Amino acid sequence: MLEVQDLHKRFGGFAAVSGVSFKLEKGTIMAIIGPNGAGKSTLFNLITGHVEPTAGRVLLAGREITGAPPHEICRLGVGRSFQRTNIFPNLTVFECVQAAVLAHHGKGRNFWLRADQLYREQTEALLASLGLADKANSLAGELSHGNQKQIELGIALASDPDILLLDEPTAGMSSGETHETIALIARIAAERGLTLLFTEHDMEVVFSIAAHIAVLHQGRLIAEGTPDEMRRDPEVRRVYLGERS
Repeated sequence: MLEVQDLHKRFGGFAAVSGVSFKLEKGTIMAIIGPNGAGKSTLFNLITGHVEPTAGRVLLAGREITGAPPHEICRLGVGRSFQRTNIFPNLTVFECVQAAVLAHHGKGRNFWLRADQLYREQTEALLASLGLADKANSLAGELSHGNQKQIELGIALASDPDILLLDEPTAGMSSGETHETIALIARIAAERGLTLLFTEHDMEVVFSIAAHIAVLHQGRLIAEGTPDEMRRDPEVRRVYLGERS
């Protein structure tokens, strides 16, 4: 589904990502972990076209998408969420998700069309799957952080992606919100047959749903494998968990 080949990104003299390569098979849930500043968000930005790589390639289902603009990559089946919640705070929950559905169907630039009745059933079904049906008429900006992250997930899912990239989907959440969100993500990924790539600091979250884990440190991929393999890897324990050999 996704292949990253020897990806590099330099900002002046700083190497944010250095020679990262990995493959993500269809239907797999994979986590990218690493300390703050390891290059996780930059890697996501390179994959989704928000930043152009210095060198290397990104392939989506065998098709090169290196350096393509984000909207084009989205149309090819890549959904994305960000560390900072990216919603429309002054719209209702329904309107936030409906706007994304309209954009997916090519109606986002028709300024003469009444949008309130378009794709209502599709929007309502998506809100129901996210557990937001009872909040459809609430202003998005007035809801809890956890609910706003759910809205952002709905916006990403509105494009009907094949692969979903989530950048720290539980950041800033309470313990209860974290468990609910991870259960929701796992369920939706299974129901939709999604390929999922996510970054996360909470190791309980990572080990609860990831089938494969890659570890970044100072922009380099230092290890990858199953959760059990990463638990036992001495370099991962030293770099990520701060243990001494």
